[in-house]
Amino acid sequence: MLVDSHCHLDFPDYEGAVDAVVARARAAGVGTCLTIGTELKRFAGVRAVAEKFPDVWCSVGVHPHESEKELLDTPAALIEAAAHPRVVGIGETGLDYYYEHSPREPQRQNFRAHIAAARQTGLPVIVHTRDADDDTIAILEEEMGKGAFKGLIHCFTGTQRLADAALALGFCISVSGIATFKKSQELRDVIATVPLNRLLVETDAPYLAPVPHRGKTNEPAFVVHTAKMLADLKGVTVEALADATTDNFFGLFTKVARPA
Repeated sequence: MLVDSHCHLDFPDYEGAVDAVVARARAAGVGTCLTIGTELKRFAGVRAVAEKFPDVWCSVGVHPHESEKELLDTPAALIEAAAHPRVVGIGETGLDYYYEHSPREPQRQNFRAHIAAARQTGLPVIVHTRDADDDTIAILEEEMGKGAFKGLIHCFTGTQRLADAALALGFCISVSGIATFKKSQELRDVIATVPLNRLLVETDAPYLAPVPHRGKTNEPAFVVHTAKMLADLKGVTVEALADATTDNFFGLFTKVARPA
């Protein structure tokens, strides 16, 4: 079994097709999907997908792009939403200094609010970071000093320094289809240093379809291609990679019921 630890099944790309997408994931051996919250105003739609399918769970959060529009003074709204039985993670949150669709200070404020929610609920925080290694590391380390929390760096595309810092904090590293791209050798070199017991796989669907589907609309079934690349990279069988990343997911997202 594989797990797609990060997808967006509520997005318009799947309108009218979610049943078929989930069916194709199951047929490909993907036994669990985590569909991710990006805006509080759209959270009901995210939750509805998780309520419909027994093997789909969800998170609640405000993507860094939306920080200025949905600025959080406290973690209260996240904590309230996280009480729902299908909500198993906080985020995605973090810092995106590549696009800067929101100013940096609102991004940082929301990041800290999400971490506070993760700390109070015991749910993992799902971190998006792009071109923001220094501030991401600084905030994670500072917040960890205030009280422990758990989490992961999703769709990892960062430096060795970011990977090492995340691992030192006890985080997992989640790998997307970007790592299968021909020009991603430097990224693969970093991922190769991550212990097998700290790796997750994801699609970030509908984005970032892995080779051989690059350029197409991504979907959870395609996580098998990222898993195959990771198995080759780590020098293990696909079955061993699937077992490890699945165990890692359920070890981190402890609120998710593991399929029999």
